[in-house]
Amino acid sequence: MAVEPLWIFLVTGFVAMAGALSASGINKLAEEDKPAFAQTPNGQTAVILAGNLAALTLIGAMAYGFRLLDLWIPATCLFFSFPAVYILLFQNTLGDAKSFVMMMPLVPFSIGALYYYWQ
Repeated sequence: MAVEPLWIFLVTGFVAMAGALSASGINKLAEEDKPAFAQTPNGQTAVILAGNLAALTLIGAMAYGFRLLDLWIPATCLFFSFPAVYILLFQNTLGDAKSFVMMMPLVPFSIGALYYYWQ
């Protein structure tokens, strides 16, 4: 069963954007407001590395989208749709820490999906 490139782009791009934005939000918190896993130096390094992995996955999703879809779809999603959905649904309801914990396990699956469906 073939999966539409639009769905692959939307899911992988959103997961990657949400992971990168949540890691960025955790990094911007004051030291006493950070979750327990991000208060140690090793935890903070892990958050930064996970955010960088999510950002690289977003670059891959954007390349996939620009390659297989019309130009306006990935551009609109990058600047408007992905951040708006993340901020309105995830950041306001769950917060950065829960969003980070929820999205970061999905980033490796997004990498695998991009690799598998790349044509």
